[in-house]
Amino acid sequence: MRETDKQIATHQLKCISKIKMFLLALICAYISKTLSGSFLNSILTQLERQFNLSTTLVGLISGSFEIGNLLLIVFVSYFGTKMHRPMLIAMGCMTMGIGCFLQSLPHFLMDPYEYETTVSKTSNSSSNFLCIRKETQIITPTEDPSECTNEVKSSMWLYVLVGNIIRGIGETPIKPLGISYIEDFAQTENSPLYIGCLETGSIIGPLIGFLLASFCVEMYVDIGSVNTDELSITPSDTRWVGAWWLGLLVCAGANVLSGVPFLFLPKSLPKVVLETNKNIIEEEERNKSKTEKRDISIDFLPLMKSLFCNRIYVLFLVTSILQFNAFVVVFSFLAKYMEQQYGISASEAIFLMGIYNLPPVCFGYLAGGFIMKKFKINMKQAAYIAFGLSLLDYFLNMSCFLIICDNSPVAGLTVSYEGTQQNEYMERNVLADCNIDCNCQDKIWDPVCGDNNLSYMSACLAGCETHFGTGVNMGFQNCSCIKSSKNASAFLGLCSSRPACSLMLQYFLILSAISSFIFSLAAIPGYMVFLRSLKPKEKALGVGLHMLCTRILAGIPAPIYFGVLIDYTCLHWGTLQCGKSGACRIYDSTNFRAMYLGLSTILRGVSYVPALLIVFILRKHYQPSESNTTMMEVVVKRKENEDKDINKQLVYLKDDEILTKF
Repeated sequence: MRETDKQIATHQLKCISKIKMFLLALICAYISKTLSGSFLNSILTQLERQFNLSTTLVGLISGSFEIGNLLLIVFVSYFGTKMHRPMLIAMGCMTMGIGCFLQSLPHFLMDPYEYETTVSKTSNSSSNFLCIRKETQIITPTEDPSECTNEVKSSMWLYVLVGNIIRGIGETPIKPLGISYIEDFAQTENSPLYIGCLETGSIIGPLIGFLLASFCVEMYVDIGSVNTDELSITPSDTRWVGAWWLGLLVCAGANVLSGVPFLFLPKSLPKVVLETNKNIIEEEERNKSKTEKRDISIDFLPLMKSLFCNRIYVLFLVTSILQFNAFVVVFSFLAKYMEQQYGISASEAIFLMGIYNLPPVCFGYLAGGFIMKKFKINMKQAAYIAFGLSLLDYFLNMSCFLIICDNSPVAGLTVSYEGTQQNEYMERNVLADCNIDCNCQDKIWDPVCGDNNLSYMSACLAGCETHFGTGVNMGFQNCSCIKSSKNASAFLGLCSSRPACSLMLQYFLILSAISSFIFSLAAIPGYMVFLRSLKPKEKALGVGLHMLCTRILAGIPAPIYFGVLIDYTCLHWGTLQCGKSGACRIYDSTNFRAMYLGLSTILRGVSYVPALLIVFILRKHYQPSESNTTMMEVVVKRKENEDKDINKQLVYLKDDEILTKF
């Protein structure tokens, strides 16, 4: 008997050591994959400006990751559990590294970035960008065939698209195979804590990604090859493009390195179980061996049928799709929303996103996993906690509709030349009596801020006749459209946001931090309801199918259709060579806010219908008195009854009984 106990103890020690090694490696993989994902989402506006894309195409780039994911997700989730899972995860990490490197290539293949301007394209002695009052035809952009040919290089954005698809392919095996590996070889009571650690790793990655993006975006895209002292734009300008390619190279290296530890991990680990005699271990191993000898595809259709006959699983799937649509909309365009709504730079928006949102999410995941383990929360209780906290977060988020900031005042676009607010029904005209005879280019975006705190699309449209200084310090005087008690002067760039906007930004960030904590606190109980609704042999396929459906019905279409809606709120599009439209320079912040907050609120609101049905089902069929029945008691009871079909039970007995009924 002592020898048997000694063998079991040795078995358990080996498993604990190896499973922790695997968990540490998987956390590193989670950090690297979320690092590259958050970085790419943070630089979407930089890609939009670099390649002069519409938000719709930017949404396609964002959704292309999910396209790569769905190509292999079902195959990897089901067949991958029969193969060498650590080796597949290692291959996935290295594939993600290749995808990130491919995304950075356009920078090295394209000419230096040229932004839309009138000032920097003229010599210091020229005044073509000023108001010249004489009877000549209005100047229009030239149509030099060579310049038009150079615009074809904007198709280089396809490298980013293809690279993101490859990154999605590489990410496919990490989550389903990693979670199933832990579920197979870790103790049941440790599973929530381990998943909480993984989710924490998936927060550390975005935090690093946001900080990296903030650092890179602050640097000019062609740093090292262009004299930045000669630039007439600053990081807060909507034409500024940061060094997006530099961060992608860092992400490529991180992904490749994170895959190395998995090359040295075994296909399977000694299983930590609570059996009290050696015979049960041996019989379970024999059953496992017999199962592996069968054709790995023979149970695919029965498993699919079992999953779709599981009402809890199907309802959770519908809830996830709706919630994921809202999450993708919020996460993908949060930086753009903060830029347009509160008048801050892209670098500042990305930095604030990381500082205010991710630490609360990290603490929420850890607290959720700890609560599940400490109080031994059962399936029914977890459903109540997840639903209640998520609903609280939903109502809290609705208060964002009250944290508003007015449009940036731009003469002819958001306000009249007299400074009165324009609504969507008023005709927008950048030409007025004060500049009608200045022969200005009325499509070029080269904004100046007048000393009357009103912005104008260009110095010419402000009626300015003289200039002084160079680069970002250039100023203008004798501006006929600027009516103030001062000397009617202006400086390059949009006027800074009002103090009220800075205060509203602080309110928004504090509310966002509280909301992030509550949402993440509900995530672990909700995910455990999802896992415990599945039988052991269904877990890998169930997780993979869940990922597939959320990718197809949310991850891919959400950024695209929301990008289309955002494009409708654009007030002025940039102008390329040959007069073609480029990226949007300024949006109607009121309509932008209505689209951004309204759509996510509707999607999340509808998702609570299937979530409420899950709570009702568990309330009706789940008996709390049986909630503490453990996996070991199931195995021993079946052994005593001489049941020959001993399965690996990783969920509570009552959870299994519910699945049998459904």
